[in-house]
Amino acid sequence: MNADLHCHSTVSDGCLEPAEVVRRAHGNGAELLSLTDHDDLGGIEEAAREAASLGVRFVPGVEISVSYQDATVHIVGLGVDPKNPALLAGLAQVRAGRGERARKMSDALARIGLGGMLSGARRFARNPALIGRAHFARHLVASGVMPDVRTVFNHYLVRGKPGFVPHHWANLEDAVAWIRGAGGVAVVAHPARYCQRLSRAAMERLFDDFIAAGGEAVEVVAGSHTPEEAQRFATLARRRGLLASMGSDFHGEDESTVDVGRCNPLFPDLAPVWHRLV
Repeated sequence: MNADLHCHSTVSDGCLEPAEVVRRAHGNGAELLSLTDHDDLGGIEEAAREAASLGVRFVPGVEISVSYQDATVHIVGLGVDPKNPALLAGLAQVRAGRGERARKMSDALARIGLGGMLSGARRFARNPALIGRAHFARHLVASGVMPDVRTVFNHYLVRGKPGFVPHHWANLEDAVAWIRGAGGVAVVAHPARYCQRLSRAAMERLFDDFIAAGGEAVEVVAGSHTPEEAQRFATLARRRGLLASMGSDFHGEDESTVDVGRCNPLFPDLAPVWHRLV
């Protein structure tokens, strides 16, 4: 199965409109696709309509921002009902904090001589409720401050750098409950990314708490995972009895390591999450 169950559109911080993401995935041979914009379901209808026209199986999805200990963790919800009231209310609650964070990021960058960042970031955000770090990064690249988005993040927008602003997102238990209540499967997204903030023991506790809350899957193949990291989380999926997911985490052609629909395959002995979805 050529599946991509983690990608983004302009509804959050992607570069392409939802239908364009679907067309690109189809062109790359994707058979099963989920659009998983950050904390918003606004692109699902357009993406589903385009997928149906192209014969691509489509699963409604979302990526929820979660605060866990001293880290931001992302939980993907697959197969959710995009009209579920509790899920919509929860996502609105998470989005409400993004505007204030954006203002604080702009103020922090102004203190080091980078003025006008918020208005600049807004030019790159189709959804004004979801201005994020990627939009600031694209403005800094367009302004000639840095050569590419990855370099902007490393110099200005990650923890310990002048433009980073900590924020409290959803609780893990709430995020999983919203996904399950909407009929979906909760997935820990790109887990290797959290190893920089969480010790091995804390990572084990994360999965303890995730499973206790009703979480069922882990992203084994991710755009940011090395082959060794994919192997590590394949082992975790086997040991923990979790379903295995895969996704490019595609944002744009010039910003993503893996193109949408071009993921490496899952290890054949794992139980794929799509057995629960299609």
